[in-house]
Amino acid sequence: MGHDGQLKLHAAVADRSKEAHTPVRALQVPEGVRMALTRKLPVITAAAKHDPTDAAGRLERFSTGLDEGRFPPKGNVEDVTGSRNRCGTRVISPFRV
Repeated sequence: MGHDGQLKLHAAVADRSKEAHTPVRALQVPEGVRMALTRKLPVITAAAKHDPTDAAGRLERFSTGLDEGRFPPKGNVEDVTGSRNRCGTRVISPFRV
């Protein structure tokens, strides 16, 4: 992907991340769940610095989980997108049903 394509992807991830905060704030869920979801968004945005394509996918999975009503247990701030951790093993997502 060219330099312009990377910039557009970064901009798209940033815009979508900003948009994702609104439904999280509007959720009628326990405060611990809202905090876990709110903390996840900057993590996804930070990942865009290294791999914007992966970050876009993670953000999409995060948004899909919200739309489908899948939330992490109260206070659980583990990876809610089901991505792989640094060891390459699969993280069990609390968003999965």
